[in-house]
Amino acid sequence: MKLVAPAAAGLLLLSACATASPQAEDTVVTSVVRAAEPLTASLTVTDPHGQRVTLAEPPERIVCLNGLCDDLVVDLGLTPVGTSNPALITHPALLGDAGAAVPVVPGTFGSEDVEAIAGLEPDLVIGLPGVHDALRPAIEGFAPLWLAEPATWEESVGYLRALGALTGRTDEAVRAEETFRGHLADAVARTRDSGQAARKVLLVYGSVDAIGVDTASSLKGHLLDQLFDYPFPAKGGDTDTASNYSVEELLARQPDVVFVYSLLFSSEDRTLSSQLADNPVWRQVPAVASGQVHEVHAKLWGAGRGLRSLTAVVDEALAEVPA
Repeated sequence: MKLVAPAAAGLLLLSACATASPQAEDTVVTSVVRAAEPLTASLTVTDPHGQRVTLAEPPERIVCLNGLCDDLVVDLGLTPVGTSNPALITHPALLGDAGAAVPVVPGTFGSEDVEAIAGLEPDLVIGLPGVHDALRPAIEGFAPLWLAEPATWEESVGYLRALGALTGRTDEAVRAEETFRGHLADAVARTRDSGQAARKVLLVYGSVDAIGVDTASSLKGHLLDQLFDYPFPAKGGDTDTASNYSVEELLARQPDVVFVYSLLFSSEDRTLSSQLADNPVWRQVPAVASGQVHEVHAKLWGAGRGLRSLTAVVDEALAEVPA
């Protein structure tokens, strides 16, 4: 496989959440086009970040090292031959209990066991830029490696269409795209009709020592910005600090509802919302004072990047944000 990155492309990672996309800043969708464009099968595609992907034949055995991949493969009616995201593939939005049969790639995120990946005999491996770049020389000894990371729901659609073309599953890709577009269009209309669109919503992650915000320039922040008032722009262009907000800054923006995905590494770790519970500034945040802080599925909200995950995020948000 040949991957040609454009000279101006910078594919940077913010741990556990989507990368910032300057062009997504402060974008509010007033209507969503419901129809999908026709799609033709092709062994050469250009992805939403300008990478040209060329394969020798349609891939059937795909190993997923990022949450976008699991989602896309399932939407196309396939099953990954291996995944590094078992908590996501087994979520009801993807395969549910059937996902437990998908082999789990051993190793830590970004340092997956390459020999184990090779043993799955993939004809395509999909990973995350900024995380799996170092594995490229080893993986490309036996399979193409495609690094994919959407920053907006439109880019998630673009990756679905690209993989649909490569696999020849164009009907499945178009059907999944139109289903999502219709669902999002209905959700946008609903929030405006119900008054939910006026509610200030916030999505945070991390720990009490390092609170991260999915800004309006991230995938989930951009999505929530289509539905609600989401006044949390990226703080500059430095990806190391763009998503860092203090509790005082969160209070100043007066969010009505807060969603939290806590990054827990052991059963003894406390959720972010419980860590913040005794903070006097945090307790003044309107969402906290009114009991509108919701801990959500970390893998779905943090790592889920495809249309099935985004649909579930939309539905959960609609159910929790008051009219």
